[in-house]
Amino acid sequence: MARQFAVIGLGRFGYSVAETLIKKGYEVLAIDNDEAKIEAVSDFATYAVQCDATDERALKAVSVKNVDVAVVSIGENIEASILIVMTLKELGVKEIMAKAVTPLHGKILANMGVTEVIYPERDAAIRLAHRLIAPNVLEYLELAQGYSIEEIEVPGQFVGKPLRDAQIRTTYGINVIAIKRRVTKLVRGEWQNVEEMNVNPDAEDILQKGDVMVIVGKEEDLDRLSKLG
Repeated sequence: MARQFAVIGLGRFGYSVAETLIKKGYEVLAIDNDEAKIEAVSDFATYAVQCDATDERALKAVSVKNVDVAVVSIGENIEASILIVMTLKELGVKEIMAKAVTPLHGKILANMGVTEVIYPERDAAIRLAHRLIAPNVLEYLELAQGYSIEEIEVPGQFVGKPLRDAQIRTTYGINVIAIKRRVTKLVRGEWQNVEEMNVNPDAEDILQKGDVMVIVGKEEDLDRLSKLG
């Protein structure tokens, strides 16, 4: 049986989480105390309920205890966020992910035993900073302290070379886990420019101009590679 989710708080972050889960075919219980926000998701949410999520009786009434994962995306009202997490824990929801807006807020949530504390604004700021430092870094995701995944345009000195000859792993200690490439293909009778993903590329695959490498490694090694022209 597919996992069921509750998304509590339908601001930009919560709305996007709910919308993405539903597009992937999962059942989502969307909760907010704002009628307009409930109306905005009611056309596609499995269940959309207007209620005060800080009220334990209200959460019981909508059977939130039956979901597998609850996402608490109320960050600005820290007191409400903490009360909701506390109630979800008491109701027996095993997996809770909660948005935090400050380090102290995140520390409190972590001490309450949430599965994961999420910092959307901080993470977006970190990604932007990496792109500003190295404009050819298209995307950035921290994996653990000191390690990350990046998407980077193939540096000019590697264009036309097989992946083996670029010696990225030997020189930089970085693994290329995928190569993204724009190609023109016939799709449903029409020629379209689409993106192809070459996962786990072969050593003999030729790197082309415009290719994007998905790379993983230590941040200092990734920084050295991203500074290449």
